[in-house]
Amino acid sequence: MSNIPKLRFKEFEGEWLTTNIGSILTIGSGRDYKHLKRGDIPVFGTGGYMLSVNDYLYDGESVCIGRKGTIDKPYFMSGKFWTVDTLFYTHSFRNLIPRFIFSLFQKINWKIYSEASGVPSLSKKTIETIKVNLPTLPEQTKIASFLTSVDKKIELLTQKEKLLKDYKKSIMQKIFRQEIRFKADDDSEFGEWIEKKLGDVCHKSSSNLSANSLGYGKGKYPIFGATGYLQNIETYQETEDYISIVKDGAGVGRVLFCKAKSSVLGTLDKILVDKKKNNLLFIYLLLLNLDFKKYVAGSTIPHIYFKDYSKERVGIPCLEEQTKIANFLSAIDSKIEQVAKQLEHTKEFKKGLLQQMFV
Repeated sequence: MSNIPKLRFKEFEGEWLTTNIGSILTIGSGRDYKHLKRGDIPVFGTGGYMLSVNDYLYDGESVCIGRKGTIDKPYFMSGKFWTVDTLFYTHSFRNLIPRFIFSLFQKINWKIYSEASGVPSLSKKTIETIKVNLPTLPEQTKIASFLTSVDKKIELLTQKEKLLKDYKKSIMQKIFRQEIRFKADDDSEFGEWIEKKLGDVCHKSSSNLSANSLGYGKGKYPIFGATGYLQNIETYQETEDYISIVKDGAGVGRVLFCKAKSSVLGTLDKILVDKKKNNLLFIYLLLLNLDFKKYVAGSTIPHIYFKDYSKERVGIPCLEEQTKIANFLSAIDSKIEQVAKQLEHTKEFKKGLLQQMFV
């Protein structure tokens, strides 16, 4: 098999060198930190940052990989840090750019090297024997610099998505506390919100579909469960858009917006609205802002009942203001969706680069 990558910067040629990880770097083991005092040195585990202490295990650039648990998500570290015993770190690089190794580690399918049937586990010996292909230092530098710029774009898009979601959450809270009010098209003030029972503005419909009766995903109509879309089936229950709320099991109280010509499992309530009196999207946003935890009953399998949460008293503006609120928040949702698509596209772009730029 050729040791020449499919995608390469034009100034480089020749085959890459085949070697094993143990010959190009040293793998260090994490340690317990509980004897240390609080400080400003970050401590990392397989799940990421944990806390900060007053001493460091290593100072410099390093690529970390999980020893146990999450073994397929490498981290790039720079500066002083400490790792716990479930996270290996690397050092003493030989003719190697750490940033290049970070990208190379992202290309490796770590799960196939797991040494446990239960919790995924890696050992130093296993990692050291994994064969890799390396270009010259100048080519390593060029690849690392290019992929780092892609990583920075992913990081920026991730931050932008989070900021937009935080903004939406904050603005929703202010809207439903009536700290922010909208005006009519002629700039006149809308009337006061009227307090009503939730059951006065929407009603419940039930489903008798179970997960066991779904078949193999044939059909063209979506069905939703506690986590959202499940698969397609041959029929549908609702002819118009509606809301659903998880009433049983994991995710109880989760609110979903469902499009027309779809169905839900029997573990969800379908919430229907008279659209001549209320805006469906506004009611959906209103429900997102409610705390359903106080209505949860049952210790083994948690559940909520419409007869209980329908008594929740909520403020309802006129239909025109409802529509303005729904349109405003929908515009934010559109921006979030746009950024999410850009983020997913960039991640897929990087995934493709890793497949083609490495042998």
